Amino acid sequence: MSRKVLVATEKPFASEAVDQIREIFEGSGYELALLEKYTEKKELLDAAASADALIIRSDKVDAEVLSAAPGLKIVVRAGAGYDNIDCAAAKEKGVVAMNTPGQNSNAVAELVFAMMLYRARNFFTPKAGSELRMKSIGIHAYGNVGHYVAQIAKGFGMTVLAYDPFVKKEVMEKGGVTPVGSAEELYEKSDYVSLHLPKMKETLGFVNEALLKRMKKNGVLVNTARKEVVDEEALQKVLEERPDLSYLSDIAPDCAEALLSKYPGRVWFTPKKMGAQTNEANINAGVAAARQIVAFFEKGETTFQVNK
Repeated sequence: MSRKVLVATEKPFASEAVDQIREIFEGSGYELALLEKYTEKKELLDAAASADALIIRSDKVDAEVLSAAPGLKIVVRAGAGYDNIDCAAAKEKGVVAMNTPGQNSNAVAELVFAMMLYRARNFFTPKAGSELRMKSIGIHAYGNVGHYVAQIAKGFGMTVLAYDPFVKKEVMEKGGVTPVGSAEELYEKSDYVSLHLPKMKETLGFVNEALLKRMKKNGVLVNTARKEVVDEEALQKVLEERPDLSYLSDIAPDCAEALLSKYPGRVWFTPKKMGAQTNEANINAGVAAARQIVAFFEKGETTFQVNK
């Protein structure tokens, strides 16, 4: 049976990734359709109307998109986070939603250190900066990205701590990481805290005033996860009260303009979320998404389903 797969990417995959995705689908007898750099939601609605499967990146698949695609059976987010998919609406319509965990992890982890080095060297100004060696880094959520952050941190000669109530301490210790018993302890002991919390009901605003106030003197909070996990009101308050603290993020908060104006040299945000923006991650995530779709249709494979 012929299947039609739509790759809808406002931020397109690298051409090499598209070539490999095409090879996978055409080798399985599927039709591939591309919708790249679109600017209107109607373009996505129209393109999805005849699709059996959908691959996206940061593109939003809400109830309207799902309703516009009556033949849709599966949507795969090429990346780890999947809050841009309305999973409940997808489940209601019998559409399987998946992500591709781990494919972007190293790219995000390397960005963490690019940001840390940028801050440590005073945003590459002539003023003397500091070194990462002999400093401590606290990894808040020890998943795929956290694992890579730990590996890189050890290469820098940093002390690596981690807090994740869902990961056994033996797993962390095997990776040369020191587990701590609470988020509070992590923030108190770390010169740098690297956030890797997923966006979900339980994590919204999790990094609150109490946690931020526990950060070490001259502490730096690095967020390559989601802006919503940090309480922005608390962040503004604590940055005002603690002129020694810094905040770096791959996701500009809603209050970004105010923070940049009030705290130059202490806050910095990437122009647009770029954690997964490497050629390698681009290819890995896109190819993984394609393979998962084929495995779903041919074998009923649902390992990475996120809306069970």
